[in-house]
Amino acid sequence: MFSGEVRTLIFQVITSWQVWAVTIVLVLYIFIVRNVARIHHRSANRQPLIPKVKPEKAETPASSGKDDLGLDEDSKDE
Repeated sequence: MFSGEVRTLIFQVITSWQVWAVTIVLVLYIFIVRNVARIHHRSANRQPLIPKVKPEKAETPASSGKDDLGLDEDSKDE
């Protein structure tokens, strides 16, 4: 199927140190990217460590029939 020259050339390419170095670098890169993606995905699903604080509504004092100043809103003493 392949001639002798092609087999020799393919063997030399596969066994060259450059091909092995690039292969190892690519495998390490893919390994690091997968780990970072897994860690990021795991931390995105967790609840934050600091809970969000909801602002408390200021309580309005219950209005009594009289004001502190002695003025009534309903009085028509003008």
